[in-house]
Amino acid sequence: MAHYYIIYKPFQVLSQFTSEDGKQSLKDFFQVPRDVYPVGRLDYDSEGLLILTNDSQLNHRLLNPLFAHEREYWVQVDGDISQAAIDQLQCGVSITVDGKTYRTKPCSAKKLETPPNLPERIPPIRVRKNIPTSWISLVLREGKNRQVRKMTAKVGFPTLRLVRYRIAEITIEKILPGEMVRMEEADVYRKLFG
Repeated sequence: MAHYYIIYKPFQVLSQFTSEDGKQSLKDFFQVPRDVYPVGRLDYDSEGLLILTNDSQLNHRLLNPLFAHEREYWVQVDGDISQAAIDQLQCGVSITVDGKTYRTKPCSAKKLETPPNLPERIPPIRVRKNIPTSWISLVLREGKNRQVRKMTAKVGFPTLRLVRYRIAEITIEKILPGEMVRMEEADVYRKLFG
């Protein structure tokens, strides 16, 4: 039987059900059948939406680059991000992936005029009194290792907090860190693939 869950992965939790080096993992927060795993991953120091399933077809369609689908990230960056930096992000920047230079694909990037309505991060980001922060929305159709962090650093605004808000039409709206929502197969496929 196929199972589908969406979760809000908390900060400093591994995107797997086994612990390493004493770090918390998904098993510290979520109880799911043994054959259910996350589709893709979020870094230990990132938070937000993960889909858990045992549906191998869904796994293939979400992870294969041929089926490019939108992933929206809300990113708090160090400094008051400029329009020039936003424009660079939208056009694509050169980052390093697996030791090689990689040019990111064009994406949607915009500055959020007000901080998004997110729960406080525990622990909170380190605030520096004289340096402002700003929030951006980045919508990508690809997913390289630590891509968002590398992209914002490349344009001079390092990432302080990174939250994956949505994958296609599935979001973490109304879900708190460490919470899980079960979904029906038809809903998952409709929201992901239209």
